[in-house]
Amino acid sequence: MLGTIIGILIVGLVAGFLARAIVPGDDSMSFVQTLVLGVVGSFIGGFLGYLIFGKDSDEGFLQPSSWIGSLIGAIIALLIWRAIKGKSGKPINR
Repeated sequence: MLGTIIGILIVGLVAGFLARAIVPGDDSMSFVQTLVLGVVGSFIGGFLGYLIFGKDSDEGFLQPSSWIGSLIGAIIALLIWRAIKGKSGKPINR
């Protein structure tokens, strides 16, 4: 159980950092916010992977599809975060 939690945090952290590096733009986020972004992205990616391919955690977390799914989910979460942040009344420079 503890190993699973640590694994999720590590995969989430890597996915969060990679998502921030891949998606262009300024994302002023702390270490903890990046970690949360990646963990949320991992859940999004896992859910999408289950819906599309029928794979779940019973087959293991440390497989390439879970890393790719986590990264895709983190990118989706980052884009949603930007959309919500942009609508918060803060002017966006165009």
